Amino acid sequence: PIYNAEKYLRKTLDSILVQTYKDIEIVLVDDCSNDDSANIIKEYIQKYPEIVYFLQETNQGAGAARNKALELATGQYVAFLDSDDIWYPNKVAKQLELMKKRNCPFSYTAIEMIDENDNLLKNKRNIKETCDYKYLLHNTIIATSSVIIDRTILGDFRMPLRRGGQDYATWLMLLRNGCIARGINEALVKYRISNSLSSNKFKSIKQIWEIQTQDEEINKLRVCLNTFRFIINALKKYLGE
Repeated sequence: PIYNAEKYLRKTLDSILVQTYKDIEIVLVDDCSNDDSANIIKEYIQKYPEIVYFLQETNQGAGAARNKALELATGQYVAFLDSDDIWYPNKVAKQLELMKKRNCPFSYTAIEMIDENDNLLKNKRNIKETCDYKYLLHNTIIATSSVIIDRTILGDFRMPLRRGGQDYATWLMLLRNGCIARGINEALVKYRISNSLSSNKFKSIKQIWEIQTQDEEINKLRVCLNTFRFIINALKKYLGE
């Protein structure tokens, strides 16, 4: 999904093009950017005509852009990458190796956090190497730009259309029926932070409440407990760094 990403788009695209695993279809959905993103994409398409580009008619948000990309993508596996994040060169190869070896339809990795100028903000934060539905209810450890999904097993899914937290809602939806996601405890993604972490965490708490009560239809008392555990886990992470 692309929206006014001119500052980072070249670095993001280059991180895909240098992957050691080469059989990658790049699908770019422009959510009506009003900066130079479209011209940068045209520049890349001239060099790499296999890139798929789609311009949304109206600005609809990242969830709708990702859903359009899911519709256009033809691969067995789908990997998500936000337009300001960066993959390490061996990211896709390592995940596909794990998924094939463990017969796993859902994988994710640890991340590093960088600022707007590519400076490292936080070193790798350790992740749990398995994640099921119950664990995800009180711990958001899955970074969107680290995820790869096998659609032959989990089906041709779409993200819930909500302005915030659509990725978390999607992971819950995919794990709801007993699927177990497997993680690689190695930072294979550089995740860019442009807003304050405290602001992001406050929004996350609100989104967790809405998603669990509305999308998952979980009892509000249980969601209170889940949210409390999420806050405790978040505090442990940040105080421990």
